[in-house]
Amino acid sequence: MARRSRDQNERMNAVRRVVVAGGSGFLGRNLARHLLQGGSEVTVLSRQATAAGSGWRHVRWDARTVSEWARHLDGIDALVNLVGRSVDCVKTPDHCDEILRSRVESTRALGRALQQVTTLPRVWVQMATAHIYGDPPEVVCDEDSPFGYGLAPAVGEAWERTFHAEAPPQLRQVVLRTSFVLGRDGGALPRLAGLVRAGLGGTVGSGRQGVSWIHEHDMNRLFERAIVDDAMTGAYIATAPNPVSNADLMRELRRVLRMPVGLPAAGWMVRVAAPLLRTDPELALFGRYCVSRRLREEGFEFRFPDLAPALRDLYR
Repeated sequence: MARRSRDQNERMNAVRRVVVAGGSGFLGRNLARHLLQGGSEVTVLSRQATAAGSGWRHVRWDARTVSEWARHLDGIDALVNLVGRSVDCVKTPDHCDEILRSRVESTRALGRALQQVTTLPRVWVQMATAHIYGDPPEVVCDEDSPFGYGLAPAVGEAWERTFHAEAPPQLRQVVLRTSFVLGRDGGALPRLAGLVRAGLGGTVGSGRQGVSWIHEHDMNRLFERAIVDDAMTGAYIATAPNPVSNADLMRELRRVLRMPVGLPAAGWMVRVAAPLLRTDPELALFGRYCVSRRLREEGFEFRFPDLAPALRDLYR
């Protein structure tokens, strides 16, 4: 395993040019910083410019059309696509339409832009969602599990189907079905931490709903491995090997933040409060237990396989 790690480091040092589409959000900024620290040159494609002095080049893109920005894909080592409207919103018809279109149209535009380049990238790493497996209350899902039912699985299937249709067949393709990424400065964790600090961080709903999670550092390492490891291809669930229940998540978060009590929230309370918080109550009331059979079989070593050390690292 140590030999494989050295080989990956050598390949990472050889990767000089990476384009991150949709890189102005939480995951994109984290990944761009990680790649820069490894010596890569990073170009971010997004509607909004990222922070000045960040070290990466920003190219404006509407995430729908193909124009002169396509030249930045020519001869790069890797393309990483993270584009997708946040699902943390009230699921109005307009928002549901935007969630679907943002993923499908951006992926289609990237595929068509690649048709214009002289030299293709070595790999296209495509973010997807572990929510594609739906919300089974007890079943533990892996890459071989059937997809679920509802909005998120339908969007996830359309997203991946577009990727496979648009990606050039000679290009190595990696799909990362991403779970709940734990990060102190982005994603859903800061909102949960705020509730805990306010004394409202108790069990949500039944508390039995699954939470499949991954520390932001391991998420970056997984992206990096997808870029540099030529043997990595196909779909993987991007999640730590030990999912937890909602009750366990909130208990560990209270412990790390040193809040001894947390008022529980019954399902009806979540549904009443969700519109005021401009979120979807089902994000809190439902969940899934996912593990990655493929990452285990291929020897990926998580730095944070368990929840408690992961939270302590983020809030130390």
